[in-house]
Amino acid sequence: MNGLSLFANVGIAEFYLNKLNIKVKIASELKEDRAKFYKNIYPETNVIIGDIKEKYIFNKIISYSKKEKIDFIIATPPCQGMSTAGKNDWKDQRNLLIKYVIDIILELKPKYVFLENVPSFLNTKIILDNKLKKIIDILYEKLSLDYFLEKSVLNSADFGVPQIRKRAIILLTRKDIEKKLIIPKIKKREWKTVKDAIGDLESLNPIIKEEVGSSNTFGKENLHNKWHKPPIHCKRHVEIMKVTPTGKSAFDNSDLYKPKKTSGELIRGFPTTYKRIEWDSPSPTITMANGAISSQNNVHPGKKLEDGTYSDPRVLTILEIMRLTTLPDNWNIPEWASDNFIRRVIGEGVPPLFVYEILKQLK
Repeated sequence: MNGLSLFANVGIAEFYLNKLNIKVKIASELKEDRAKFYKNIYPETNVIIGDIKEKYIFNKIISYSKKEKIDFIIATPPCQGMSTAGKNDWKDQRNLLIKYVIDIILELKPKYVFLENVPSFLNTKIILDNKLKKIIDILYEKLSLDYFLEKSVLNSADFGVPQIRKRAIILLTRKDIEKKLIIPKIKKREWKTVKDAIGDLESLNPIIKEEVGSSNTFGKENLHNKWHKPPIHCKRHVEIMKVTPTGKSAFDNSDLYKPKKTSGELIRGFPTTYKRIEWDSPSPTITMANGAISSQNNVHPGKKLEDGTYSDPRVLTILEIMRLTTLPDNWNIPEWASDNFIRRVIGEGVPPLFVYEILKQLK
């Protein structure tokens, strides 16, 4: 079965679709750097770069897809306009991208469609045909004549992913197709933990930003591989995280070791920031800001040392977030990609095992 990936990013979501004999022949991505990354991983896929809202790009997607006889679509529209961290604004142009997805589905009539977004997607409203409507109601209105539609909010941790990531999943099956996609029943099983995923990796000290270029050796040992390397952090962040226990935030420390500005003034912040994650549960959702100690749930769990401090006073390495996203250790990252860019695209991505486990019913 030939597939089309819309809003493809770098192709994280579809990484295991080949195991289901789904070959992504066409991918559409707005940003050139992400498309270049995608092409590095999937050299045989035809990547269309540009804004899907532009008629030329839209028509190119349609014509190329028809030539390839596309029967499967995976679409993961940008979710920032619907995020609970945002205003969920019905006027946000990013929320209108679903209109183009619907138009492509109606034009191509694929056998199956996999739609994914943040949980609030199911309640988000947009203006279409001069009326304010829920996106899910528009999907029913426009597609129910030709498609069976199933929807649910699922947690990736229930599907073997060592990361808690709740997503709205919508599955479409064309009505003339015998095998219908259904929302899988959640089987009772132990969640895969952070320890299961990264517990075998070597402990790493960070590199101290203020001491780069000096004879300081802190952070230079224990280099595991190219993507398991010490991140660079400022000294005051490292010092407070060294005394922060597993699963705790530096805001729980005594005032001496609470987060401070360079002036020494105490910082106010959320208890999920400057926070070590737990070993014995899946990781919290990996965000685009996963390289910052000061952002949410980004710090390695660490282990208590003989002197009472904790190891690994740093954010997770790229290899660690790859594993927590269920990407393989040999994921083909292009040489030109910066660490910040790699971290961002992983934070934007959908765990590929999550997608595979939902769609493996197509085997």
